[in-house]
Amino acid sequence: MARTVLTISSKNYGAWALRGWLMARLTGLPFSEKVISPDDPAMKAEMLLLSSSMRVPALHHEGVHVWDTLAIGEYLHEVKPKAGLLPADRAARAHCRAICGEMHSGFAAMRGALPMNIKARFPGFKVWSRAQADIDRIQEIWRECLADYGGPFLFGKQPCMADAMYAPVVTRFLTYDVAMDRGCAAYCKRMMALPALKEWVEAAHLEPDEIDELDAEF
Repeated sequence: MARTVLTISSKNYGAWALRGWLMARLTGLPFSEKVISPDDPAMKAEMLLLSSSMRVPALHHEGVHVWDTLAIGEYLHEVKPKAGLLPADRAARAHCRAICGEMHSGFAAMRGALPMNIKARFPGFKVWSRAQADIDRIQEIWRECLADYGGPFLFGKQPCMADAMYAPVVTRFLTYDVAMDRGCAAYCKRMMALPALKEWVEAAHLEPDEIDELDAEF
């Protein structure tokens, strides 16, 4: 059987890398990591949104090469359907896909104003109004899901594709001291307590202290 490899970028700065990596971890699929240095010119262009196509993270599994985080999530669901990356109920599954798509294509103001930087902390960070509108919408999504499906994760008792898609947002909210209601703050705490996410954060802290050119959304 061919070796399964997930190609990723910086763990401190790589929001999309975290999404793909966490989804793979949640399925229990064994894989090895191929980390592309942020200093690689092609990777730097992609991370800074200067590339015409986002090709990281990328999953190589049994001869299949799939990139784009949503495509990776759908593929992993087909490979490991019992892992629960997508809910079993059709209506819940459609809801999950919708909010994953909203994260995938939206919230540009929040991404630009609050770039992912796990190691950093900015107490009292001032959020501009357009970014705040994105933050408000994200918390609305979280509240709705937690109420509809009973928590403690967005679609019930176990983390799924939606939780992986919003995991980098959780780290952003903590980095930039974003004001949250009690329910959303508790959700962030539960996410950060996931063993896989703790593993990612620990690895992020081992990266170089500063990569100035990567202090931007990617």
